[in-house]
Amino acid sequence: MSYTASPELIELFSVFAGPDIEDESIDLIRAALVMARSEYPSLDVEFYAGRVDELAGRVASSAADLTAPSVLSAVNHVLFEEVNLRGNREDYYDPRNSILNDVLERGLGIPITLSIVYMEVARRVGVQLPGVGMPGHFLLKHYAENGQEILIDCFNRGDVLTRQDCQSRLDEIYSGEMKLRPEFLHPISRRQILTRMLNNLKTVYLSTRNFRKALPIADLLLVIYPQSPEDVKQRALLRYSLGLQRLAAEDLHDYLKISPNASDADEVRQMALSIRRMLALMN
Repeated sequence: MSYTASPELIELFSVFAGPDIEDESIDLIRAALVMARSEYPSLDVEFYAGRVDELAGRVASSAADLTAPSVLSAVNHVLFEEVNLRGNREDYYDPRNSILNDVLERGLGIPITLSIVYMEVARRVGVQLPGVGMPGHFLLKHYAENGQEILIDCFNRGDVLTRQDCQSRLDEIYSGEMKLRPEFLHPISRRQILTRMLNNLKTVYLSTRNFRKALPIADLLLVIYPQSPEDVKQRALLRYSLGLQRLAAEDLHDYLKISPNASDADEVRQMALSIRRMLALMN
């Protein structure tokens, strides 16, 4: 039985998130729904993309006008009042919180998945909201006409946060051990948003030692950044744990090619050599 992502899934995800796609051209909704096919192989991507279009239609028809304040007020009303999207506080680490069709079906998510729905609904009505990759708590940013930055917390029903609020969020998550730095509130790329989504899901699976489900997620991460040494090494370890020694050895070889001077290069060489010896004995 293969635990890796299917060639069809890899190919389709590459169409939406491969390294040759311009970042601004990445369709976040469809890319996230293709990602969900790691869990639901026959998922109807267009059906759920249509759900987001329908939400945008509701926002457009209920907004007083198409200025940003009116649109954002309408997005808040449609998503948090009518549809009742909300943060899953009871079971934050349920993997379904990171899988977009489940978020749309259940109305439950974590900050990043709720933010993707919010930002993409707003974008369809003409309002651009960059993602903000604050550690532990993803946010959205809007620039008001006077140049003021407005930070939107989709996990908390579209609350507008001050910088002090952001520090309070960090205090809750990191027990006061992390100070807010300006770069925490910088916009991040669409590619980085997808990467963060995948890493969240992979972390949930690794925390329960569900290597079988973590491996296809590792495959998808390497579609976005094929030359990421840490992701190549982590996939090698996952493959090894699942008995895919030959593929693990290939990843270790690639890791050393990408990072020949890595601090753990000698250790990785020894592991690769051990795997090759083991494979030779099996032939």
